[in-house]
Amino acid sequence: MALATGGYALSSEEKRRVEPKQHLSMIYDQTKCVGCAECESACHSVNLVPAAQNRMIIQDRTDPDNVKARRFVRVSCQQCEEAPCVAVCPTAACHKDSLLDVVTMNGDDCIGCAYCIVACPYDVRFINEETNMAENCDFCLETRLKKGLQPGCVEACKYDALVFGDMNDPKSTISRILSIKDTVRQRPELGTKPSLRYVPAVKQGV
Repeated sequence: MALATGGYALSSEEKRRVEPKQHLSMIYDQTKCVGCAECESACHSVNLVPAAQNRMIIQDRTDPDNVKARRFVRVSCQQCEEAPCVAVCPTAACHKDSLLDVVTMNGDDCIGCAYCIVACPYDVRFINEETNMAENCDFCLETRLKKGLQPGCVEACKYDALVFGDMNDPKSTISRILSIKDTVRQRPELGTKPSLRYVPAVKQGV
């Protein structure tokens, strides 16, 4: 339903000024993840990531003294609001998409300097060995998001361990979950404002 002021429908530009800006994010629920790695396989397939490299991985962090309590964690780009990789890129190849505000790469401008890799405090960026450009998890921006589809990993998860959506939309599933579940962020003290949220399997965090 179109917003209106004084009986007149707002233009697209006016809507952008009035409507709250969306904040795309993802929740990874450690309590539901079984470590099947179907999300990893989907990521490779959808984004044509080289077999020996990963945009995201599921790490097994099970306590060897308590192997019955399996614990896994997703390791991927945190989609920081204050992204250091964007700040240091000398060519603006690493940038936030103007439409969806997702940290991504423009391969045509990437010179492979690896500044963004060094700047990332989460150690989740890499130089694609086939394209020679820096790469990160961008929620399948070009391959799925801009086509109105969920990220490949989210669609592939059979256990509802991954939820994706707009945190600024109070009606979205991700907003409802965040309103009732305790979640944590990785290294929030760094001030990067990571968008990825984790439902921890243990109280001390991910």
